[in-house]
Amino acid sequence: MKDYLCDAIFIHKNAIKEVQQHILKDKELDTVSRFFKALSDPTRIKILFALEKRELCVCDIAVVLKMTQSAISHQLKILKDIDLVRSKRSGKSIFYTLADEHVHVIFNQAITHIKESIK
Repeated sequence: MKDYLCDAIFIHKNAIKEVQQHILKDKELDTVSRFFKALSDPTRIKILFALEKRELCVCDIAVVLKMTQSAISHQLKILKDIDLVRSKRSGKSIFYTLADEHVHVIFNQAITHIKESIK
């Protein structure tokens, strides 16, 4: 069996110090983890994809995804809790959009990456 260990151990103190200065704090790590967990569900990805195209109400999203309004509302709550979507009331309807430009960029980058990797 080939030995994959280095013959010499050398600690790169400057590199370690630089990384340690920028490592995420526990609260930030938790938030990033929850962010990616929210994105890990296919239904939530479909909802984000629909909202990437335009603002929609729960009824519209339910029709697009062929799901119940209750199921969509549950998924929207998860997306709202992690601040991926925002809502606004207009009369009796509540309309949902992606939270901000960052979500647009992250979502589009992920889609671009996947499309390029499956070519």
